[in-house]
Amino acid sequence: MTAIWLLVAAVLEVGGDAAMRVGLRGQVWGYLLGALLLALYGLLVNQPALPFGRLLGLYIVVFFVVSQVLAWWFFGERPSAGLIVGGSLIIVGGLIIQLTSR
Repeated sequence: MTAIWLLVAAVLEVGGDAAMRVGLRGQVWGYLLGALLLALYGLLVNQPALPFGRLLGLYIVVFFVVSQVLAWWFFGERPSAGLIVGGSLIIVGGLIIQLTSR
């Protein structure tokens, strides 16, 4: 269940950032949607029931993957070789943190 919360949090955070980008390009609705999504993200990740400190490594992995998918899907940004290599390190690091933090 926690993995679902992390995925939802990442989608809210990345979606809020993407909506703000739309706002910066002149669409006022982007600011409004961005503020709403980022507020919902903040409420979700600060719930006391979630062991967020222990899962931070995994959240960063989820955030990275979601941000790359949305950047490609909404903005047509294809990842460079450096981004793929660096992202792989993020994923491996998050998995190490998750698997050794029991």
